[in-house]
Amino acid sequence: MHERAGTPALPEDLIDVDALVGAYHDRSPDPDDPDQKVVFGTSGHRGSSLDTAFNEAHIVAITAAIVEYRRNQGTDGPLFLGRDTHALSEPAWQTALEVLAAAGVEVHIDARDGYTPTPAVSHAILLHNGAGTAEGVRTGGGPGTGLADGIVVTPSHNPPRDGGFKYNPPHGGPAGSDATGWIADRANELLRSGVHQVRRTGLEAALAAPTTHRHDFTSAYVDDLAHVLDLELIRASGVRIGADPLGGASVAYWAEIAERHGLDLTVVNPAVDPRWSFMTLDWDGKIRMDCSSPYAMAALVRAMEGDRAPYDLATGNDADADRHGIVTPDAGLMNPNHYLAVAISYLYGGARPDWSADAAIGKTLVSSALIDRVAHGLGRRLWEVPVGFKWFVPGLLDGSVGFGGEESAGASFLRTDGSVWTTDKDGILLALLAAEITARTGKSPSQLHSELVARHGESWYARVDAPASREQKAALAALRPEQVAATELAGDPITGRLVTAPGNDAPIGGLKVVTDQAWFAARPSGTEDVYKIYAESFRSPEHLAQVQAAAKELVSAALG
Repeated sequence: MHERAGTPALPEDLIDVDALVGAYHDRSPDPDDPDQKVVFGTSGHRGSSLDTAFNEAHIVAITAAIVEYRRNQGTDGPLFLGRDTHALSEPAWQTALEVLAAAGVEVHIDARDGYTPTPAVSHAILLHNGAGTAEGVRTGGGPGTGLADGIVVTPSHNPPRDGGFKYNPPHGGPAGSDATGWIADRANELLRSGVHQVRRTGLEAALAAPTTHRHDFTSAYVDDLAHVLDLELIRASGVRIGADPLGGASVAYWAEIAERHGLDLTVVNPAVDPRWSFMTLDWDGKIRMDCSSPYAMAALVRAMEGDRAPYDLATGNDADADRHGIVTPDAGLMNPNHYLAVAISYLYGGARPDWSADAAIGKTLVSSALIDRVAHGLGRRLWEVPVGFKWFVPGLLDGSVGFGGEESAGASFLRTDGSVWTTDKDGILLALLAAEITARTGKSPSQLHSELVARHGESWYARVDAPASREQKAALAALRPEQVAATELAGDPITGRLVTAPGNDAPIGGLKVVTDQAWFAARPSGTEDVYKIYAESFRSPEHLAQVQAAAKELVSAALG
């Protein structure tokens, strides 16, 4: 823990924006250096221009690869292009548009020349493709002739020095590994052969191209919210909401939501600063727009303390608004797992009567087992999948999954009529759901969590990292259940050893061990020489520590 965690950023903590953008244009990556190649993680390619990991050449190559990929897939409709407020997002957005325009791709950019949250891009793709309508998913729709897809230029909650670039195919959600693997491989081929071969047009010409269209992402998203939330109830209740965009892409959206729907909603901090000078430092002393971190959210949490909290509910979003943070006067910042359990209990407990009785509850396998107990109490099917929101896409698209959520404060759910809303995480939606929950129940989400604990038991949850070599990480990802010889975990009989997810039998890239009172999951990091241990105990904090220690021993023994 950094000694200044949770305290305001100082001048020496801030990036030099000019140097960062200058490096974007001036530095050329070495395609044979693993740290400078194009690498797609669960949320696209990320890196910093200062490390020669996110530079103009990368974006030219990735965009050109996406042009080829979508052409090979027969995706001939418009591409919705959005960006967040990171300093590297605008130059990367410009580069992408120049490549797309030269390739003759129909591109839809923001009509207000503003920032576009990830869920607004997903929403636009789905509406164009006919999802979320009475007709269901159809081929084409909207002003184009075929299926749409999208690009969001964002590194999500990453520090200000980073850039990010992610692709959403026609299903509207995060691209799967088949797509990202092909795009990354092709982009790296282009880096080696020379990106100067990729056709580009100047920015001014790209903006004026007949294939470049203006799309009002904000109005389309904000106006449609009434089909997924009970905004009339929120307005009538007078719930006071404080929404902190944390300097991200949701800033204009929150202001318009308040005005359009007549909510008692205040944008806590409307400032946009690519240095994020108004932030408090995260646990490691870095500026990080992680709305699930009590350190990054420290200013909002402090404002909600005491008997004179200015709002009944406060919320935060990360830079591309695909994550949510919920702050209540009685409990401060809620643990993301706790809020997911409350949201599920509320939505499936009668608040959405038009959803299918067979609509499953989706969770990643490292999310709290409290969700399992809530699902069992509701008599609903639990659909447990590997880490990554992409796994929820098919279920949200066809309505077989009503809610999909992951432990890192990302979730989305269906419209009130049971059709798809977004197939990517929607932090704005989950923040507004907290207001609906408060309006309908008269209780804060944290109070409702206490009721769930009284019914299902209290748990203690944590994630820690342990060192691992590249060889050990590869071995961990390839583990088989029989390699775990132990029969007990922290004093309890082991009831399950999982290397595939129960919901879809997909490999989890690691190991999960389960008992009746605890579990742990171990997964290798994709970016560092560590593996991550997620663990939870329904006994005590001390028992959680025992589970974590036992997990390290079990994994070490299994790895040899």
